[in-house]
Amino acid sequence: QVQLVESGGGLVQAGGSLRLSCAAPGSIFSIATMAWYRQAPRQAPGNQRELVAFITRDGSTKYADSVKGRFTISRDNTKNTLYLQMNSLKPEDTAVYYCNTFIPIYAYWGQGTQVTVSS
Repeated sequence: QVQLVESGGGLVQAGGSLRLSCAAPGSIFSIATMAWYRQAPRQAPGNQRELVAFITRDGSTKYADSVKGRFTISRDNTKNTLYLQMNSLKPEDTAVYYCNTFIPIYAYWGQGTQVTVSS
C-alpha cells in the first residue's frame, strides 16, 4: 500500500510562516500532477477536505482563492518531494494538510500534518 508522507506542520502565530513537505514514491511523482489539500477541525463549519493548490509535472500552478498570494506550491522532481510554503498565516488556515495526486487516490492518503495558527 502506497501512502504519501507529509511533514513540517506545527503551531505558529498569525502572520507567521511554515513550509510543508510531502515525500512520494517516484513511480507516482514522476508522472502526476500533485496537490495539497486541507481539512479543518471537526467543529469548524464546512469540515470537508478542500483543494489548496496543485502543480503539474512541468510546474504550472493553481491556488484556491483563500490562499492565493500567501501560499506557494513547488516540487523537486529529483527528490520526489512536494512543498507548500505558507506565509502570512491566518487562524482560518488551521487544518490538517495532506498531499495527493490532483485527482486524489484513496490509497495515497497519508496521516497529514497538523497546522495550527493562533490569533
